[in-house]
Amino acid sequence: MRIVSALLIGMIFGIGIAVSGMMNPAKVLNFFDLAQIAQGTWDPSLAFVMGGALAVAIPGYRLVLGRRAPRSAPLLANRFDLPGTRVIDRRLVLGSATFGIGWGIAGFCPGGALPALGTAEPEAFLFVAALIGGLLLARVLQARSLHPKPAT
Repeated sequence: MRIVSALLIGMIFGIGIAVSGMMNPAKVLNFFDLAQIAQGTWDPSLAFVMGGALAVAIPGYRLVLGRRAPRSAPLLANRFDLPGTRVIDRRLVLGSATFGIGWGIAGFCPGGALPALGTAEPEAFLFVAALIGGLLLARVLQARSLHPKPAT
């Protein structure tokens, strides 16, 4: 049942991304180009998409984090999967900045790129390949920083 519900939720998310235009890099880059406000050509529609997502997510997080949830666990899991820390550290800031810079350069984020694979656009495949490469590189670098080699 968990796999079926995950599939359905993923499909709904992907359809929402497609309908909103977030899998179109040109639309995303146009949204991020705030200089177009002065020209009157800026497309604010993605702000409404993000606002809608926040309107759904914030009350859910408030319920779960405030422990006022009607249940102590989700319907299809033993517990809520929450971050282990609330500390804003260097790693979090750098990761967030890297995500935002990459999104601003490429016009894709993982949420938009994965549904875009269904369009068979080469840019989507290139982005996902680079995403996987970046994830693997980050793991290698993180492992090296946790287990530094002794100086010889």
